Amino acid sequence: MASSSSRGEMEKMGIDQLKALKEQADLEVNLLQDSLNNIRTATVRLDAAAAALNDLSLRPQGFVYFTSPSSISAMDDYKTI
Repeated sequence: MASSSSRGEMEKMGIDQLKALKEQADLEVNLLQDSLNNIRTATVRLDAAAAALNDLSLRPQGFVYFTSPSSISAMDDYKTI
């Protein structure tokens, strides 16, 4: 909530200044929403990686893993976080 001094300053602003202030606030809110979405995406990927590591840690050592080229390509996508 705006303090009384900043509210008083806003009351003195012209329409064009208020529109510019609103546009700037909207841009900042959109940037914050994009950042939040990026954090959520990274969290999902991190959870998937943690689950995969946990799965690997439960398998016996010396086990030979065969992966398809498509799974290797999918892992390359995860590297681009």
